[in-house]
Amino acid sequence: MRRLDHVFAAVDHGSLRQAARALRVRESSVSRNIVAMEQVLNMQLFDRDVHGVRLTEAGRAWTDRVRVHYEGLQDALAGGDRRTQDARTIRIGLCAQMGRAFVARLVERFHHLHPDVNVAIEDVAHEQCLAAIRRRRLDIVFAHGLQNTASCRSEIFAQERLFVLLPRGHPLADRSAVSWQDLAGASLLVSAPSQGDLTLLGHLAANGGPIPQICRASEATVILKVQLGHGVTLAGEGFARAVAVESAIWKPMKGPDSSRPIQAMWLESNPKRGLLRLVGIARNMTSAKPRQSVMNGSLRSAPPIASRPCQ
Repeated sequence: MRRLDHVFAAVDHGSLRQAARALRVRESSVSRNIVAMEQVLNMQLFDRDVHGVRLTEAGRAWTDRVRVHYEGLQDALAGGDRRTQDARTIRIGLCAQMGRAFVARLVERFHHLHPDVNVAIEDVAHEQCLAAIRRRRLDIVFAHGLQNTASCRSEIFAQERLFVLLPRGHPLADRSAVSWQDLAGASLLVSAPSQGDLTLLGHLAANGGPIPQICRASEATVILKVQLGHGVTLAGEGFARAVAVESAIWKPMKGPDSSRPIQAMWLESNPKRGLLRLVGIARNMTSAKPRQSVMNGSLRSAPPIASRPCQ
């Protein structure tokens, strides 16, 4: 089990150093246990270079087959037998603010059609999404940037427009909408739990957009930093419309990459009928005409790789 712990930590983090930090052991211990597992299997699981570790083709096939059994064994050893889990409760995970307005409408409609099924909602860190789904701690997770994996189903239900939060005295505060080029060189503050789409932000920074900074802080603290003039931050339209921030102003983004997908992932083998009904309602909502965004006014309110840390 220790060897498996180290193998899957390396898979999740893509780095022996980060895996060791997550497991609170020495990097040499992680490396030694992975090598021992490779020797037992007579198979190379990882390619290693200065940038970290990545699964070989054979390693990916093996970990995809083994992971569900590994996590099931973890549950059993911890006394977490899920067979007694309440079948009339659907557990939804949310990663960052994107899509929360969509989820609110979805849950409201689901409650109307299925009042006998409970819905529990909680936040989940991006790097914990897959494990939470596979271990059935959560039935479905709404996020973006999740990769398809064996045994899990991923689907995009809608698109949500991005809004940027600016300090009230910012030079762009009088604009009706803001483009990525308008934010060139600006510090784009991203809370640690919300860093699910770093690839896009890194691309934008390399092409004259804002510079992402990962903040080891909550979304509320990131908003406070914006109020103090330390940078700007992003959120989905639903969040921007719902939350007003004193001394700051929301502006819609315009141009390419000004919206992000509302994506969900769930375990295909999850037996709950309520989950299938929830997914069905979400699919029906996808065909509905989206609400028009307000372009001629401002929204007042609150809500990653970074080239420099957030101070």
